[in-house]
Amino acid sequence: MYTYRIAQTKYAADRNASGIDGRWNSRGRYVIYTGGSLALSCLEKLVHTAGTSLYAGDFSVTIFNLPAGLAVKEITQADLLKHNSQWQKVINYPITQALGDAWLQGMQTAVLKVPSAIIELEHNYLFNPAHPDFDRIKIAAINKFTFDERLRTKN
Repeated sequence: MYTYRIAQTKYAADRNASGIDGRWNSRGRYVIYTGGSLALSCLEKLVHTAGTSLYAGDFSVTIFNLPAGLAVKEITQADLLKHNSQWQKVINYPITQALGDAWLQGMQTAVLKVPSAIIELEHNYLFNPAHPDFDRIKIAAINKFTFDERLRTKN
């Protein structure tokens, strides 16, 4: 299985996580976010990056290969709805951060499959670089990525 991460080209081969807080981790918790499709990764980058930097930046897509048999823990939409019907709203980050932090701390798997907050039927895949199985996840390719000008928000 392949997952995708769009980042500045200078970081494309970097297998380290920044520790910046996000939907599924609190500050100081190290997670690599990837998308289950290139299109989802593009949308994720669009909603989390200021518009002008998308067109001024030098981006690449890193394609990760998750080997067959690699254990993946999943948090489902149903799991999240038990906590809050509007789990995807930014105000509810503490809910998803607690779930992600618990996964990181539990060290059960190197990969966590989570629902996309953007597209209900899509999934993101989070990597725990501290897990022993993380070394089994390989970079399959790194390719230049350019955001289409039509994706700019209109004023």
